[in-house]
Amino acid sequence: MVVLLSGVNNFALAEIKDLNSAINKAGRQRMLSQRMAKAYLQIGQNIDTERSMKVLESSISLFDRQLVELKNYAPTPEAKDTFLKLEKEWLAYKDILIGAAPNREGAKKVMEISDKMLQLSHDGTLQLVRLSKTESGPLVGVAGRQRMLAQRMAKFYQAANWGVAPANGAAELDKARKEFNTGLKALDSAPATTQVIKAELELARQQWMFFENALGNGGTKAERATAIATTSERLLEVMDKVTSLFEKMDAK
Repeated sequence: MVVLLSGVNNFALAEIKDLNSAINKAGRQRMLSQRMAKAYLQIGQNIDTERSMKVLESSISLFDRQLVELKNYAPTPEAKDTFLKLEKEWLAYKDILIGAAPNREGAKKVMEISDKMLQLSHDGTLQLVRLSKTESGPLVGVAGRQRMLAQRMAKFYQAANWGVAPANGAAELDKARKEFNTGLKALDSAPATTQVIKAELELARQQWMFFENALGNGGTKAERATAIATTSERLLEVMDKVTSLFEKMDAK
């Protein structure tokens, strides 16, 4: 547990230094939008509560810091506008996340606004990816999206567990599941993917297997929910490392 928590708090300590770094951080905002929702839902259901509270706190802090960096870095008016819109939505999201103890009504709002946050973060990431002139830039985007998909699946699972999932919740979880598999294959088959990255992707596949098993029907309801909480964090940790390896590919 300690290893996972230290990994959680070691995301992105350096300032944005180049486009790949910006793509990574913008992509990480996508993930955080879903991770904060997941943590909120878990706290409200007393699922892995102590770590879920730490996940929520560290995610809020990291989102705040990275948003400032991305606004300052934004290389085009389009990207600047997107991150300003994200900031406005973020203020509303944060108020729900920390304004009161997690509850079912709040959870429904969290489900709605987390999707708005995801869309804006995704728009900003794609705007940066389109500026990339390297082979690694788009791969940073794809690898980073895998982090988000892991958290998105966990979010919808925990929402269904609490009875606050939207009508399309099961379909969205299944869609994310398929997209995660597609993303793994795309990263593994990319010509730029090194043997070092391939080895990390193999670790990601192992964690993905554990995560998919947790999505299954083994154990009690509480045990399955806790397994989703823990395996989604492990999968995130591996995919964040993969993303960082792609980010550094063109570093001098």
